Amino acid sequence: MNIITKLFNIKYPIIQAGMVWCSGWKLASAVSNAGGLGLIGAGSMHPDTFLEHIRKCKKGTDNPFGVNVPLLYPEMDKIMDIIVDEGVKIVFTSAGSPSKYTGTLQSKGIKVVHVVASSKFALKCRDAGVDAIVAEGFEAGGHNGAEETTTMTLIPIVRKAVELPIIAAGGIATGGAMAAAFALGADGVQIGTRFAASLESSAHESFKRKIIDAKEGDTKLMMKKVVPVRLLKNKFFEDIEKAENSCATAEELRAILGKGRAKKGMFEGDLENGELEIGQISAYLDKIQTAKEIVDEIMKGYEEAKKKLAGLSF
Repeated sequence: MNIITKLFNIKYPIIQAGMVWCSGWKLASAVSNAGGLGLIGAGSMHPDTFLEHIRKCKKGTDNPFGVNVPLLYPEMDKIMDIIVDEGVKIVFTSAGSPSKYTGTLQSKGIKVVHVVASSKFALKCRDAGVDAIVAEGFEAGGHNGAEETTTMTLIPIVRKAVELPIIAAGGIATGGAMAAAFALGADGVQIGTRFAASLESSAHESFKRKIIDAKEGDTKLMMKKVVPVRLLKNKFFEDIEKAENSCATAEELRAILGKGRAKKGMFEGDLENGELEIGQISAYLDKIQTAKEIVDEIMKGYEEAKKKLAGLSF
């Protein structure tokens, strides 16, 4: 048992990221049943849908699970009321100030974790009193840090800045990467891309195939004038890239983005016109697996990595 498994009462310090359009109750409950911590991604859900997923997740697992709430989305007060009313005990927040809801949630006995991409915001999390932080590197898919700090650089910098429990994220999909994150000072890992391509993911099958077919260089951080986001290359990506190369304003980029792009691509399977958010580690993946197979394989790889490192001498 380490500080993360103790904090969440889970078997393994593996957290499944709460990704929009990928992290419904089926994935969250499957990861929790496998010994990790599953998260329902509230970012793509209206309150009624969110409530439905929480109740189904309760039926799907007897183990702890949590929710991820991007604070930049609307209807936050309704979402928070549902979390409290339904007795959810673990909340990961992102894309906003950690001070806004942390105290209120903790007063209800809820553990609060906030996602950061820099030591500056890790310090804000410390001051807000969060229970742990996710330090997410530039390799990660979806919304990203403007600093473009890689995970291998970010983890030791954040560890130097704060004594909070740290969950490493960004580019992690194997047991070896998990061992590396621990060596750098992390206490747990959060994994998104590999679980996005899992059998239980709510993503469209075409998007899952696109993930595992991706090659090195097929993702890029885009829309830095709006909100930095890592995307798979497709027609929509090319439209954004062309606009950015033509010095488009933030307003012009928002007009191209429009509404519902992520749903169109990731949930409905429009691989040309949709927004396909995924991480760099997609280039490593080559198969769709169950959540349990993923967790078991990562833990096996972690133990193998530990033995390999223990046997080294210089």
